Amino acid sequence: MIDPSQVIRVLDPASSRPHRSRKSKSESGNSTKKKPTVLVVDDERVIADTMTEILKLSGFHAVCAYDGQSALELAMRIIPDIVLSDVVMPHMNGVQLAIAIRKAIPSTEILLLSGQAGITELLERGQDKGYSFELIPKPVHPEKLLERLRKGVTNI
Repeated sequence: MIDPSQVIRVLDPASSRPHRSRKSKSESGNSTKKKPTVLVVDDERVIADTMTEILKLSGFHAVCAYDGQSALELAMRIIPDIVLSDVVMPHMNGVQLAIAIRKAIPSTEILLLSGQAGITELLERGQDKGYSFELIPKPVHPEKLLERLRKGVTNI
């Protein structure tokens, strides 16, 4: 369960992002709601796969990546509504990934997850560059995570 006192919520300088339309036109001309796309990133495959399946079963279009570089490449192709990323990963950590995605796709909401102590330094490096991201501590109960994700989208 998320302890509200442990959630760091700071908006980054690009928070005046354009609102992204979540509706698409069907062939008949009626508007239909598009499932929000969530990119899940975690170097622990079981966690990434499980989180992706939970999101799919809960009405999201979810895809996953197992490292920062492949997540960045995938994000450029699918333009996710939300990125849900682990912080501590080899080669490209979650903060580096979040900054790269924020620069390339400013309309994407980014949530970072971590169960490790000592990530403050990584977050501070991002803040030194003018970027701050919401951090949710692991473990997080799936219902609490879904509740948080639904706050960011209106059609679920």
